[in-house]
Amino acid sequence: MGKIVVSQFITVDGVVEDPGGSEKFERGGWAFEFSRGDEGDKFKSDEVMAAQALLLGRVTYEGFAEAWPEREGEFADKFNNMTKYVVSSTLSDPEWNNSQVLGSDLKAEVERLKQEIDGDILVNGSVQLVNALADAGLVDEWRLMVFPVVLGKGKKLFDDGAAKAPLTLTDSKPVGDGVQILVYKPKA
Repeated sequence: MGKIVVSQFITVDGVVEDPGGSEKFERGGWAFEFSRGDEGDKFKSDEVMAAQALLLGRVTYEGFAEAWPEREGEFADKFNNMTKYVVSSTLSDPEWNNSQVLGSDLKAEVERLKQEIDGDILVNGSVQLVNALADAGLVDEWRLMVFPVVLGKGKKLFDDGAAKAPLTLTDSKPVGDGVQILVYKPKA
């Protein structure tokens, strides 16, 4: 059975917007201001290599589809060749290799994927999708790489008014220059 794994780069004040700097957010690129160290890089690499599929919102999908097909190497090959599921009401014919748009019933589609896929279904970025998955109780694990910076503004991981969701910390590890990896599961 598959599990939905939300993996995010996040600031101390909860901002997830534009960690790489490609989205033109005035405070973007913050994740590259800190070294994740060898352990942090290995965590991210292992995470992608272990994933069986990506589940993405349209905006994140389009950013990835623009950036990844031109890249080379084992990590890029994995990203480009694994199955990608896109949640979108406007995209109908995705062009990136092994991509398909899910139907409009998110809960039913994700439950189907969890039955069909044996392993991790990785969700990167895709804040609107992440909130919908959380609201529907579909997230099985949260992997947050917390960077030691306060941005003071920007898109946050959770919308105001998000449902209360108790979590259990299953792992934590400092890596690199003050970066913290936190792994949570929903409290049973």
